[in-house]
Amino acid sequence: MSTLEMIPSYQEEWVKKFDPKKRILKGKAYLLAKRLMDLFLVVMTLPLWLPLNGIIALIIRIISPGAPVVFRQLRTGKGGMRFYMYKFRTMVPNAEELKSKYAHLNELQWPDFKITHDPRITRIGRFLRKTSLDELPQLFNVLKGEMSLVGPRPTSFGPETYKLWHTSRLDVMPGITGLWQIFGRAKLEFDDRLRLDIAYIERASLRLDLYILLMTVFAVFQQRGAR
Repeated sequence: MSTLEMIPSYQEEWVKKFDPKKRILKGKAYLLAKRLMDLFLVVMTLPLWLPLNGIIALIIRIISPGAPVVFRQLRTGKGGMRFYMYKFRTMVPNAEELKSKYAHLNELQWPDFKITHDPRITRIGRFLRKTSLDELPQLFNVLKGEMSLVGPRPTSFGPETYKLWHTSRLDVMPGITGLWQIFGRAKLEFDDRLRLDIAYIERASLRLDLYILLMTVFAVFQQRGAR
C-alpha cells in the first residue's frame, strides 16, 4: 500500500507537492544540511527564546514554589534510543501518579493519553499548552543533537510497544514539530500520526522542513488542536 493510500484524501494534494524525486539533497548530504539548518535557526533566534524561557521559568517558580520548573520525561528517539525530553511543567507535581486515577477519561487509544480538560493541568499550564510555549525547552534537546526542529514526535512509551510498521519512524531523528502538528496536533490517534510520519520520511527535504516550520507557526496562532 502506498503512502497516498494510507493518508486521508484531503491531504493527498498537499503531499503530492513534495515529490521525493525532485529533492536536491538526499541521504547524508540532506542530514548534514538539516542539522546545520537546525543549529543556525536555534542559535540565531536565541536572543528571543532564551529570555522568554527565563520569564516563563520565573512565573512557574513563583506560582509553584518548591516544585520543578522543567518536566523531564523519557522519550523514544532515533533507533529506539531513550532520552530525556524537556518541557515546562504544566501539570501538578504528582501528575504521573494521578494518571491511573483519570485513566477512564482518556480520549485516545492506550498507550496514548489525552484528556481535553485534564484536571491535572495548572492555570499557567493551560496557557503554555495553548500557545505551545511549554515546548520551548526542547530547543536544548535540539542543541544536544537528541532532536531536530522537524521530525516525528518522540513517544513517551518505548519501542517495544510499537507494531512492526510503526518502527519506520525510528529511522529518523524525532522533532519538535511535524506534519501531524499541522493537520491535527493532539486530535489524531497514533496510527494516523504514523501515516503522516511515514509521508514525511519518504519526502523529507529542506523545503519540506521549512514549510512545516512555517505552517506550525500558523497552527499555533490558530490554536488548532491545542492540548
